[in-house]
Amino acid sequence: MITVRWFGGAAEAAGTEEETYPSGPLGEVLAAARDRHGPALSRVLPRCALLVDGVHAGDGDPVVPPGATLDVLPPFAGG
Repeated sequence: MITVRWFGGAAEAAGTEEETYPSGPLGEVLAAARDRHGPALSRVLPRCALLVDGVHAGDGDPVVPPGATLDVLPPFAGG
């Protein structure tokens, strides 16, 4: 399992600040999150920065390993 931490508007769209998902390719984790939380989260995700254990997830579809933390960070005003 991995921990997903939602921040700002992503937390609002998800209705929570933290939850767990099975580990696996980032695309699968995000698809599971969209399935769980619906259209509001689907609108926010494309604008978010994604960090796996504090490192930008980059391009492609990296694997989020068991025990990792995925931070989902939408743009912040003034930042």
